[in-house]
Amino acid sequence: MAATSTSSLTIPTNAHKINFSSSGSKKLHRHTHLNFSFLSISSPRTSHSCIVSSNAAKYTELVVDEEIDKVKRLQNGPDVRGVALEGEKGRTVDLTPPAVEAIAESFGEWVIERRKNGRGVKDFRVSFGRDPRISGPSLSAAVFTGLARAGCLVFDMGLATTPACFMSTLLEPFTFDGSIMMTASHLPYTRNGLKFFTPRGGLTATEVEGLCERAARKYVNRTAKVSVVVSPPTRVDFMSAYTRHLREIIKERVNHPLHYDTPLKGFQIIVNAGNGSGGFFTWDVLDKLGADTFGSLNLNPDGMFPNHIPNPEDKIAMSLTRTSVLENSGNLGIVFDTDVDRSGVVDEKGSQINGDRLIALMAAIVLKEYPGTTIVTDARTSMALTKFITNRGGHHCLYRVGYRNVIDKGVQLNKDGVETHLMMETSGHGALKENHFLDDGAYMVVKIIIEMVRMKLAGSDEGIGSLIKELEDPAESVELRMNILSEPRYAKAKGAEAVEKFRNYVEEGKLTGWALDSCGDCWVSEGCLVDSNDTPAAIDAQMYRAKVSDEEHGEYGWVHIRQSIHNPNIAINMQSSVQGGCLSMTRILLDKFLLASGMDRILDITHIERYARNGYVG
Repeated sequence: MAATSTSSLTIPTNAHKINFSSSGSKKLHRHTHLNFSFLSISSPRTSHSCIVSSNAAKYTELVVDEEIDKVKRLQNGPDVRGVALEGEKGRTVDLTPPAVEAIAESFGEWVIERRKNGRGVKDFRVSFGRDPRISGPSLSAAVFTGLARAGCLVFDMGLATTPACFMSTLLEPFTFDGSIMMTASHLPYTRNGLKFFTPRGGLTATEVEGLCERAARKYVNRTAKVSVVVSPPTRVDFMSAYTRHLREIIKERVNHPLHYDTPLKGFQIIVNAGNGSGGFFTWDVLDKLGADTFGSLNLNPDGMFPNHIPNPEDKIAMSLTRTSVLENSGNLGIVFDTDVDRSGVVDEKGSQINGDRLIALMAAIVLKEYPGTTIVTDARTSMALTKFITNRGGHHCLYRVGYRNVIDKGVQLNKDGVETHLMMETSGHGALKENHFLDDGAYMVVKIIIEMVRMKLAGSDEGIGSLIKELEDPAESVELRMNILSEPRYAKAKGAEAVEKFRNYVEEGKLTGWALDSCGDCWVSEGCLVDSNDTPAAIDAQMYRAKVSDEEHGEYGWVHIRQSIHNPNIAINMQSSVQGGCLSMTRILLDKFLLASGMDRILDITHIERYARNGYVG
């Protein structure tokens, strides 16, 4: 069972500091192979420069609320993310070991509560993996302790990937009850975070919000600032099983007539792991299947990420990979993000395939296997992508931004009888129905590699890029941002207010030629962002997309406005099929909405004004 603790809060009337003292003992559920002890350290939880009023109870409530908010703000959609190390200007460390311990304990309790019914076993097993960030070791100890507090048996996979953590709940003989991956994806080395899985998939934003709420209460009621793990958790080599799983998929589906066990013989494939967790794909998948991987880049894990951001959207990462593919006459280049839940590729001609182009490539492959299937994307994809999908007999469902939103929409459509095999966000997160709806960058690449080999066996001399040669690029594409002028705790509400005001302006016809976009399918309405089916999904951030037309060009572009779930700002994405279209739409947005509605009082519109004035985005 989970351990409990109580603390007394003392507020001196003539001091600014708050001291916590313990008033209770803690008992820990112990396992024979795990031995933990806890050090209770009495130290000030926080320091305030404000004057303490005579109403000590009210002051106490304010302080506790602030501490609770600190932990709750670590929620980042379906993940937890925060600053783990000093080094970022204007940002303080908030992802501390005590906070991580409380969150891990809350997840362990959550797993036990939801999976104990019908179980005839006493112990619950949770696996843990992490990327190479330098804050990993200290925060890992906090995860181990938190899970042990909850009563879970802990299994450490060491350096791992996000998809591997999920698969550890499914692949025999492991089948853990839950899993945690410690990563902050492509963010700087100073950041870190947590992702959570059970056999049914990743947790939703609503579920993670509940974990952080529970963890926040634990955090403010504890005096134990540091917990020391005396004996390490059980080490488990799951990555070997995971890579064997990927190799078998390639061998079986290629079914090479001459060399079944080495189907990649004769192919040169270059991997850029960005010094994250993705180097394994070179050594344990490609090399063992016969590929030549000479020219691969940044394979060794380095938590400082010294060469470039591990991100398939990063221009440096893609450019370096392109150069290596061309210099080495490679058949394919692969770029992974830090935790390998996203990927991008470079074809044999050096064409960079990410964003809409990657979605188109995956759509072309999937539609060969599942004709007529629905493909879900976020609502920032181009009109040309919709045309590409429908020309191949597929259906395109535009949906809310956020990889978990896109994936969950595909799950829901399948439950509702709409065959949906591919869900992808423009960031590179992509999931397939055949792969448990898991956003696995390595599995995406596996699908591309299999298709590349099949094309060669069929006698084609064209590379993988030939599958998307008909995809048209938009004439213009712009992203702008507006910071929300508010305290962090009120930023979400202020952002929602601004986005809803935009919706009202469009619906009321105040922006001539603008209309809320709708794909007219999948029970989705109001800009493809709000479900109207029987089981609508919870909204984690407000957003809408408006299509824009005029007399000269007809429908020539769209504007998408959304709250960020990561930061207190609003993102505006727009695309146009005509030159100058984005500038025209920005000026209308500025004059007819932001200034006319008074939203400039709660939003910093500097970025919008600069682009509207001189066309400069940076």
